[in-house]
Amino acid sequence: MKYLLFLALGVCSAVFVACWIAQVRKVRNLPMPGIRDCAIGLLTLFLDTLGIGAFATTTAFFKLWKLVPDEEIPGTLNIGITLPAVAEGFIYMTVVDVDMKTLTLMIVAATVGAWFGAGIVSRWPRQKIQIGMGLTLLMTACFLLLSQFHLLPAGGDVLGLQGYRLLIAVAANALLGALMTLGIGFFAPCMMVVYLLGMSPRAAFPIMMGSVAFLGTVGSIRFIRQERYRWKSAIGMTLGGIPGVLLAAYLVRSLPLRPLKWLVFVVMIYTAAMMLRSAIKERSQKVGSAASGDVVEVQI
Repeated sequence: MKYLLFLALGVCSAVFVACWIAQVRKVRNLPMPGIRDCAIGLLTLFLDTLGIGAFATTTAFFKLWKLVPDEEIPGTLNIGITLPAVAEGFIYMTVVDVDMKTLTLMIVAATVGAWFGAGIVSRWPRQKIQIGMGLTLLMTACFLLLSQFHLLPAGGDVLGLQGYRLLIAVAANALLGALMTLGIGFFAPCMMVVYLLGMSPRAAFPIMMGSVAFLGTVGSIRFIRQERYRWKSAIGMTLGGIPGVLLAAYLVRSLPLRPLKWLVFVVMIYTAAMMLRSAIKERSQKVGSAASGDVVEVQI
């Protein structure tokens, strides 16, 4: 069963790459990523492989340096993280044992959720994406805060689920897969679901990594078709992210994650505030422009 899952991931990855190449070949003179683009991918995917997540920190870099327009951030995140996430999926599904039925059903659910979620988000206007990302970042920050104060369940020792617990896990993963296409991190809420249902903390990693690997290859295709992403930043995340994943998975044996998580929490709050501020500011400008237009019309 595990080998069939690996084969399916390989096929999905090949389809994703083929779609991306086909779309890129239609555009001439694409800008190549610089050192900064690749460095962002290296750092954020390094942290992602350790279980901290990549979306909040990457979004902060995009906003801080104005690398990606707000409406293109979800697509850029999902496309850029896909191939590094595939590497994570292969690594953790290989080295960590987990019940294959539970793993497979949760992965399928997350993938279906991402397909529908990406279809919606890829068509959303800029302001709705700003508000959605701001709120989902705050939600993710809440999960991380609960984790830091050890208020989340510690988990159990089972490696698989049965009955209603499995149904809950599948439904939750489908929802999280849809939310990831908006830019909410998958790891923290998925880990909470796994722990609440009594699974071993070790089981969370192949479930999280495998789900993101599959849903990325499927959901990102919709962003590619809509051309709702920034090529330079996405390919930079990919090129820098793959060595970041390998470095964290095979070379890093011990790292104090608690201080890093506090830093990521601050980044989440800051980025969420920036997103919501941009939405409010642009809405005010539109209202002001509309009001000015009404005055001009009356004068004429």
